Amino acid sequence: MSNNGIKIKDGLLKELFERGLHLGFSRARRHPSTESYLFGYKNRQAIIDLEKTSQSLAQAKDFIKSLGGQGKKIVLVGTKNEARLVVERAGKRVGAPYVTERWLGGTLTNFKEFRRRVNRLLSIIEQEEKGELTVYTKKERGVIGKEKEKLERYFASLVSLTELPGAVVVIDPKDEAIAVAEAKVVGVPVVALANSDCNLKGVDYPIVGNDTARDSIEYVINELTTAYAEGKSLLAALAAKPSAEEPVSGTPPANSSVSPAGR
Repeated sequence: MSNNGIKIKDGLLKELFERGLHLGFSRARRHPSTESYLFGYKNRQAIIDLEKTSQSLAQAKDFIKSLGGQGKKIVLVGTKNEARLVVERAGKRVGAPYVTERWLGGTLTNFKEFRRRVNRLLSIIEQEEKGELTVYTKKERGVIGKEKEKLERYFASLVSLTELPGAVVVIDPKDEAIAVAEAKVVGVPVVALANSDCNLKGVDYPIVGNDTARDSIEYVINELTTAYAEGKSLLAALAAKPSAEEPVSGTPPANSSVSPAGR
């Protein structure tokens, strides 16, 4: 396969190419930190080196899978229009907290306050379910309803985040600069799909590729969340496996003092 002067033979690289991950921004928008990830330029547009992208993706997948295997949470962050639906679907599919609205400052750096607001949302929901809001006036219920609506918008998808996550996965670290900065302050690793205009400083696992096309975003997010799900499955299988020290049901332990029948 050949396009834009690039020959693609490897199956994985062909997939990345067809998803448009090789398309960077113009030379003028290039950030110096991405230079080593670029194949070259075509009509002033940066062409991303897909071999390096595939290597970076593989490393990020291994890391994310290990987090799933340790039972740690990851937070998916994608607030740009092209990423929102993809991130939401992926988060729901693997049970990962996600952010598709504006990242609220303090989500990680003021985690206690973040949890206070999440708990307030849960409290309102519980009161509704129990019918306890009927003690309030119509006006008061209206105020509580508006409060709930605002809290749901920003916190409903983060309810399961009860402690700092094992990693933050962002689409476009330039757009999600606040999330990246907060993660670095609290020591949470950052995995990011980043185009040629992004500063990779502060990103622990950069995956340099097109972060503006839905096809490329969907491919990377699905690869990462599938790896996370695999890690979670391994953990579940390990938890379900009987310990070597546990006797099989109906069989006395090796050191049991119970005498065999007939003795």
